[in-house]
Amino acid sequence: MMDWTDRHCRYLHRLLTRRALLFTEMVTSAAVVHGDRERLLGFDCVEHPVALQLGGSDPDELAAATRIGAGFGYDEINLNVGCPSDRVQSGRFGACLMAEPELVAECVRAMRGATDLPVTVKCRIGIDDQDTEESLDRFADAMAAAGVAALYVHARKAWLKGLSPKENRTIPPLDYPRVHRLAARLQPLPVCLNGGIEGISAAEAHLPYVSGVMLGRAAYHDPMLLAQVDERVFGEPATALDLRGIVAALSDYAEREIGRGARLNNVTRHMLGLANGRPGARTFRQVLSVDAARRGAGPEVLWRALEAIEQHETAAA
Repeated sequence: MMDWTDRHCRYLHRLLTRRALLFTEMVTSAAVVHGDRERLLGFDCVEHPVALQLGGSDPDELAAATRIGAGFGYDEINLNVGCPSDRVQSGRFGACLMAEPELVAECVRAMRGATDLPVTVKCRIGIDDQDTEESLDRFADAMAAAGVAALYVHARKAWLKGLSPKENRTIPPLDYPRVHRLAARLQPLPVCLNGGIEGISAAEAHLPYVSGVMLGRAAYHDPMLLAQVDERVFGEPATALDLRGIVAALSDYAEREIGRGARLNNVTRHMLGLANGRPGARTFRQVLSVDAARRGAGPEVLWRALEAIEQHETAAA
């Protein structure tokens, strides 16, 4: 979810669920070691639990990035071995590393040596012409031997030759039973399923077979579905916030972030799906996307967007 699940997105998502584990965007180990660490890794304490997702293939550099991430207070360090983008391949990290399980295992051991936090791996079921039975088992066994705390498995192959990153999210067929079989074989090592899960009911259908389910684009485009997670998945009370309460919390948050140099649309771009299916949702999105991008825009824009919803619902009543 590069360029999507930044700190502003995660703040919104945490308003909707107390229990779901949130993930950062993938950040390269080189950027963490040599770049602006506060900009790359800083987050609000309300985001816990939150995992830092790293990309890289140099064990020493990943260990250094892990130590830095642990110092920022993350709850888990995740190594991404599933991203198929050209930029990722050229840097020798992401899904191309599934062809080198021994190197990934070395990276995991180095990362584990740098922290007491759980070190996890996110991968695909295979790449290109790999046999997803034999190659995935070999990769997973190498991760288990290296002491990985959990595997997050996207139930699609990544075709690094011939498909774009966008096509790799939809064209390779989903093979959920393959992940179910892997989870059964690796017990008690947690295996979590990812890929194409469209909502809470779909996630619940997989939970008898895996330790957890990741929601990516579905949760981003329709964030209110996260408000069901605590009750339906964890058996705990759902958030008490309605749309007005969410807008109030994000208005306060946006004001603080603007004071730190952010622009309002850095926050509002993640809110566009909050009113999906409600009267006035189109105007809500328009206000948040257009008005929030204007120079000097402030939190009052959020309230104008909410007003569009409330006016439409009053007129419809």
